[in-house]
Amino acid sequence: MWPFSRSETPVAAPPVVAEQKSLGDPTAELLELFGAVPAGSTISDAEALSVPAVSAAVRVIAEAAPSLDIKLKRKVGDAEEDVSDHPALALLTGQANGWTSGFELIRDLVAGALTKDQGGIAYVTKVYDQPRELIIYRDGIIAVDYDDKTGEPRYRINGQFASAKNILHVRGPFTKCPLTMARSAIATASAMEGYANGLWTNGARPGGVIQTPNKLGTDGVKAMLAGWKAAFSGKANAGKTAVLYEGATYQQMALTSVDGEFTASRTFQILEIARAFRVPPGMLYELTRNTWGNSEQQAKEFIQYTLIPWLRVLEGAFNRALLTEAERRSGLRFAFDIDDTSQADLTARATAISTLITARVLNPNEARDWLGMAPRDGGEVFANPAIDTAPSAANDNQPTTEAAA
Repeated sequence: MWPFSRSETPVAAPPVVAEQKSLGDPTAELLELFGAVPAGSTISDAEALSVPAVSAAVRVIAEAAPSLDIKLKRKVGDAEEDVSDHPALALLTGQANGWTSGFELIRDLVAGALTKDQGGIAYVTKVYDQPRELIIYRDGIIAVDYDDKTGEPRYRINGQFASAKNILHVRGPFTKCPLTMARSAIATASAMEGYANGLWTNGARPGGVIQTPNKLGTDGVKAMLAGWKAAFSGKANAGKTAVLYEGATYQQMALTSVDGEFTASRTFQILEIARAFRVPPGMLYELTRNTWGNSEQQAKEFIQYTLIPWLRVLEGAFNRALLTEAERRSGLRFAFDIDDTSQADLTARATAISTLITARVLNPNEARDWLGMAPRDGGEVFANPAIDTAPSAANDNQPTTEAAA
């Protein structure tokens, strides 16, 4: 076990000074505070997250990552063994601090990387180089900028420089987050949603038009509409023959082919958002082209091309900030157990385990460990159960050779 407890020494908390921000180089939070949005965009971050496809894309990635088991492994020879008594592992799998669980911390780090240009950032409180607390501060408390030549990040907490060894930083491959890079597509989707809301909520398109060659005036229009509603409005008047007077005619309004393309355009914007976040459309509940076959394939692609890259970024951040240089040199590393992603398909999981045992890649006890089960006696043998059969038991009903003689 680790020799130091939190009560033995004062916690090295980040320095607290007057917060310094500059309007000469405003952050996204300052822009939003003053009702502005970044140049070239038409929607703020808060409005972007109110688009259902965007919030669904962020949640499906950010909640999938902490749902997997996180383990600390140590390399021993050619194999790796699990380490269970490190304080950093307890923070990630239990309580990151007094008000945040490890699940919530990892979720919020990934969500921050998806929606904030600076990425998801947490401060690591350490005692004698051992982590004791992980805290995600509110936006604007921790700031980061980069060296012009090397790109090395420099961190400031309330305007004071902080060591990178105490910072958990998760970000994407570009200088802008997916939400910012897809802002135009998201703004279009939001505008379409607003138009649809106005169309159906406020009755933007009338059911029909009454045309008359005479000038009615305000009172005449009101009288005509009142008479029309009294004669033909409601279930009791449905199907009655309309009678118009003084040369008036009725023209019914119908949706045009352009209106029919509106739904297709909204679907296309969902696909654009799915592309920006690298999420299969089916996971955003855009099921137009989904079948039983390609739904399974999309789930595999989500794991391989969307989830695993973010898991690798998280692992790197954990190794960098939660382990000392000596621990990393000794072979310690954090790793997510992606085997859990196949647990939902029990048939495929059972087939894979059976095939690996038959091919002598795994022994039965290794397979049982994969399933979270305890080992059994004799389970360490690599054997093919299809051809390596045990000797048959003795049959007491048959006479022995000596007795037959």
